[in-house]
Amino acid sequence: MGIRLTRRQAEILGLIREALAETGAPPTRSELAAALGVRSANAVEEHLRALERKGAIELTRGTARGIRLSGGAGVPVIGRVAAGSPTLAEESVERRIELDPRLFNPVADYFLRVRGNSMTGAGILDGDLVAVHRTAEARRDQIVVARLDDEVTVKRYRPARGGAWLVPENPEMEPLWVRPGERQFALEGVVVGVIRTGGV
Repeated sequence: MGIRLTRRQAEILGLIREALAETGAPPTRSELAAALGVRSANAVEEHLRALERKGAIELTRGTARGIRLSGGAGVPVIGRVAAGSPTLAEESVERRIELDPRLFNPVADYFLRVRGNSMTGAGILDGDLVAVHRTAEARRDQIVVARLDDEVTVKRYRPARGGAWLVPENPEMEPLWVRPGERQFALEGVVVGVIRTGGV
């Protein structure tokens, strides 16, 4: 970002990003003070104001968790995708998580809420949020978000002669064979991270 931060400011910014990634909400001043091992929330406030002056965050006065990362309205969370609608259709957006999409490599364009247990072997559980980078291309064995007819699914991608396998990470489930022309098939993106939601 080209912002010059002190060691303490960088530490506080890292704590804010961690809290946003883990809970979807920024930390309070007292939570930051505890994490930093300082007794006074006032000292934390001074660092927060310095971060705001440098353009790294935006503060909302009068609210305990009024800290936002600069540079956007957060990353959208996609819940159930309506049949036939684009994945990022506004009616599919549950909420937005105040998180810098550049925490993921490549950047996260959206989070998709996972339904079902087909990817438990890859550490992706029912209810988790997967961070997705939008792309129509994927390498062999990448975990992808694919559209099959009117459904969106998360599977491991294995291209093969004449089509592709969409492979679950659960021995109780069968791989799906997709042949162009037989079903409407499109790669919507690749999974670049997972946020455990605590639903297990």
